[in-house]
Amino acid sequence: MIRKLRKKFLLAALVAVFLVLLVLIGAINILNYRSLVAEADETLQILASNGGAFPRQMFREQDLPPAPGEGQEPLSPPPEDGREPFEERRGGYGELAYQSRFFTAWFDGEGALSRLDLENLASLTEAEAASLAEEVYAAGRERGFSGDYRYCRTELGGETMLLLLNCQRELATFRSFLYASVGISLAGVLGVFLLLWLFSGRIVRPIAESYEKQRRFITDAGHELKTPIAIIQADADVLESEQEGENEWISDIRRQTRRLTELTADLVYLSRMEEEKPSLRMQELSLSELVEETARSFQAPARAKGKRFQSAVAPDLHMTGDANALAKLASILLDNAMKYSPEGGSVELRLERSGKNARLSVKNSTAPREKGNADQLFARFTREDESRSSETGGFGLGLAIAKAVTEAHRGRIHAQSEDGASLTVTAELPLA
Repeated sequence: MIRKLRKKFLLAALVAVFLVLLVLIGAINILNYRSLVAEADETLQILASNGGAFPRQMFREQDLPPAPGEGQEPLSPPPEDGREPFEERRGGYGELAYQSRFFTAWFDGEGALSRLDLENLASLTEAEAASLAEEVYAAGRERGFSGDYRYCRTELGGETMLLLLNCQRELATFRSFLYASVGISLAGVLGVFLLLWLFSGRIVRPIAESYEKQRRFITDAGHELKTPIAIIQADADVLESEQEGENEWISDIRRQTRRLTELTADLVYLSRMEEEKPSLRMQELSLSELVEETARSFQAPARAKGKRFQSAVAPDLHMTGDANALAKLASILLDNAMKYSPEGGSVELRLERSGKNARLSVKNSTAPREKGNADQLFARFTREDESRSSETGGFGLGLAIAKAVTEAHRGRIHAQSEDGASLTVTAELPLA
C-alpha cells in the first residue's frame, strides 16, 4: 500500500513541477524569440523605408567632428565612396548599421531576379545569395525566416525588393539559451524527484498506516463475527426444531444471518485482495475454459428471469493466475449484470484477445442512466440501486471485489455507458 501511494504522490508532484517549469521556460523563450523577431523586423523596416540601405540622416550632425579650419585638424580623408569613416558614424543608428549583415535582391515584374546588392554581406557568394532570394520569392510570403535569414518583401516602382537580414548570431544566442533553460529545468525536475523520493515515504506513511489499520480491522472483525453468527444460526435451528411448522420470526433470523455471513465473507475477501501482496495460488490456466464454464452456470438463471443471455468466448486464451479468483471475477460481473438488468433485458459476455491482454467484458441493458464513464461503481458499497433496496440481494461490494481481483492480476478494469441505456464492465488481464 505504501509503495502504491508513494508512486501516485511522486507522479502527481513531478507532473505539477514539470507543468510549472514548462509554462515558465516556454513563456521566457517565447518572449525572447518574439523580441528577436521584433528587432529584426524593425531593422528590415528601416532598410525597406530607405530603398535597402541605412539613410545618412540617421547619423546626427552633432556627432560629426568639426570641419577643418574650425579649431581641429581633419582625422582622415573621406573614403572614395563618399561615406564617413567609422569614427565619424558613431551617432544615431551607426552601431546598428555596422552590426547588421544583409543583402538586397530585386525582381522585375515577371518574377526574374534582376540584380543583387551584397555590399553589406560577406558570408554568401553571389550564386548562394541568388538561390536563397529566388527561394524566398517563390514562397510568396511577406515576412518570415529562411534558415538564419529574416526577410521582408516590398513593392517599389513595379519591382519587388527582397531584404534578407542575417540573424545567425541572434538565433545562435536564442538556441543556446533555449537549450540551457531546458537542461536546467530537467536537472531541476530530477532534483525534485530525488528529494521527493527521500521524503515521500514519511509523507504517505500516516495515510498508509491508517488504511492498513482499517483493512486489519475489517479482517479481524470479520473473523470475530463468525462465532456469534454461527451461534445465532445454531440457536435458530434449535428453535425451529421445537416449533411446529414454519415460524416467520425464525425464518427472518435465518435470512438475515445468511446475509450477514455473506457480507463478512465479502469484506474479508476484499481485504485480502487489497493487500500489498495478496495470497493467490498462481498457476497457468485456460481463461477461455474458465470463463465459458462460468457463463454456462448463468444460462438457466437467465432463462428463469426472462432475460436474453449471449456469450462469445475466444478459444485458447491462457494466462497465469488464481483460478478461484478469476472465476469469482467472471461470476461477479455476470451476477451484477443479471441483478441490474430490467425484466426482459439482455446480458452479453465477451472474451477476446486484445494485443497482449485478454479482454473480458459484460454488457447489460439498464434503466436510463448518464452516458460516459461509470468507474464510481467500483467504490465499496456503491450500487446501481440508489435506494439500497435489499431486493437485489447485493451489498455493493461485488464490483469492488472485481476491481481488487483484476488489479491483483496486474490488470485494469473500467465501466462505461455508451448509449445511456446499457452498462459495460471491461476487465483486461495479461495473457501468458
